[in-house]
Amino acid sequence: MQIYFNHKEKNYSANLSQPLDISIPLREGMENVNCFYAPPFSSSPVIAGDFVGSTKRGGPLNFLNISLNPHGNGTHTECVGHISKETYTINQCLKEFMFISELISLYPTKIEGDRVITQEQIEMALPHIDTNAIIIRTYPNDDLKLRTNYSGANPPYFEAGAIRYLVERGVQHLLVDLPSVDREEDGGKLSAHKAFWNYPENPQKHRTITELVYIPSSIRDGKYLLNLQIASFEIDVSPSKPVLYGIIEETKG
Repeated sequence: MQIYFNHKEKNYSANLSQPLDISIPLREGMENVNCFYAPPFSSSPVIAGDFVGSTKRGGPLNFLNISLNPHGNGTHTECVGHISKETYTINQCLKEFMFISELISLYPTKIEGDRVITQEQIEMALPHIDTNAIIIRTYPNDDLKLRTNYSGANPPYFEAGAIRYLVERGVQHLLVDLPSVDREEDGGKLSAHKAFWNYPENPQKHRTITELVYIPSSIRDGKYLLNLQIASFEIDVSPSKPVLYGIIEETKG
């Protein structure tokens, strides 16, 4: 299916039959991405009397309970409710799901032993921002990101100034392939999260952060149509499925 749309006074087309899924699947077992010491994703059949909700165990169908921590078990999209004392839910905050996005790739900078995405890097990669969704892929990049346990590893994170730069230029949705935009252990400062949502001064409930995406190297940097899919969870976060579609600028004939 081909669609046509306008963005910033330019006409584009996208082929919806060629999706590029950048979410990380949730799997049973330890071969799964994990962070912040979250219990691993698991499922178990409902058992009631003679009924067993598992065809592998002789039941008539699969009827499973699942256990997961969205922040620690894979691709997830979060709202300001993640850090606020007030209650905000992802289902109430994210009301639109299609965005023009820009994908860029960066090597984190070594700063005092940490690996950090800095404001200077963002400014150089994105001197002009004309999309309200930004996707950032970090290097090195390989499919180990589909099953890495980041707990206790001090993975890369964002300088708060880098986040402020994005926000000041109109970015509403930030997608990253890291466990968090903040340092794994920062004493509860959460400087990057707070900068993105302008919390507590003026909470921006319409903005979202999506963490733990995986963008294969076969997907080139550039502009894409983004479909940001969530489940209708009335908590601060939902497992999510961001999907990209290549776009072509249409020239007037």
